[in-house]
Amino acid sequence: MLKRNWPELANYLQVTDHKGNTLWQQVEQIYLEHGQTVRPLAKDLFNAFSIPLTQVKVVIVGQDPYASDHAHGLAFSSAMDRDIPKSLQNIFLALKNDFGEEYQPHVKGKANLQPWVEQGVLLLNTRLTVEIGCPLNPLHDIWQEFINLAFNLLAQKSHLVYLLWGKHAQSFASHVNAQLNLILKAPHPSPLSAYRGFFTCGCFKQTNQYLLEIGQSTILW
Repeated sequence: MLKRNWPELANYLQVTDHKGNTLWQQVEQIYLEHGQTVRPLAKDLFNAFSIPLTQVKVVIVGQDPYASDHAHGLAFSSAMDRDIPKSLQNIFLALKNDFGEEYQPHVKGKANLQPWVEQGVLLLNTRLTVEIGCPLNPLHDIWQEFINLAFNLLAQKSHLVYLLWGKHAQSFASHVNAQLNLILKAPHPSPLSAYRGFFTCGCFKQTNQYLLEIGQSTILW
């Protein structure tokens, strides 16, 4: 999937570092030594890239995967229908603010955002792995250059919408040409910060308005 949809990223996995190790070897080692506690599961690691680069219309930038079985490779999305993460609940509340109290999110089950991906939304965490019980484990800092390359590839496109929620996501604004794309910033949907303006940011409605203006189909959120 990665090789077909994002060949440059697939090739980067095989580039050796100063120690002679490839990124893929480091990833394999993490799963070999910590597989019981690493999330997402290895089979879901590159789910965000199931959408080809050529089809991306919107980029939502997350940070770490959920340090639980909710993680399945898509930022903010959950593989489970119970105990929906608070950040995702807040995203659903923001959708109701944008489209009306009766609005029902277009998801698979109750919390899987795969239908968004299928419409052109890249749900990109900036670290692709995390460890249950030890979310700040530096082992998972290996993704920085891989993610930078992903942003460089996205920069070859124009008229994308970037949803940057929170300071961490907004630090990636420097990768984006604001004259050729739309950048929408808002507080992070976490319960710790959503009250600062996330619910009323209007990001989803603004995204669809922009897509209409440039002749693209809108997202059924």
